[in-house]
Amino acid sequence: MAIPSRGSRKIVVEGEEYRWLVRKKATYSQADYGAGKIHVAIEHAKEKGSTLHIQTDRTHPKDWGTVSVAPVTPLDVARWIKMAIEIGWNPKKPGPTFHFTPSEHVSSPPQNSH
Repeated sequence: MAIPSRGSRKIVVEGEEYRWLVRKKATYSQADYGAGKIHVAIEHAKEKGSTLHIQTDRTHPKDWGTVSVAPVTPLDVARWIKMAIEIGWNPKKPGPTFHFTPSEHVSSPPQNSH
């Protein structure tokens, strides 16, 4: 599924340009049951390929149970793109949507080579 140009933002990560979009409208479960998180869609800006769907660990602002909002920033998006590529997302290769939950895929810190 292509991300609409209207409302999306551009970001450059390691020399590649991407477009990303935060779902603005809360889903049914987010609005009625307080169980939702913010969802972000990302795709390569120049080449058609697989879309990255990220379910963040942040509560959607339109979730009735939200007390405070932690915004999704370009720094977050850049980090998530890098993490998704590390675990197999190929943004330039056509295919199904690549679903990713960052909290499930925490990168381990680099090991010292002493």
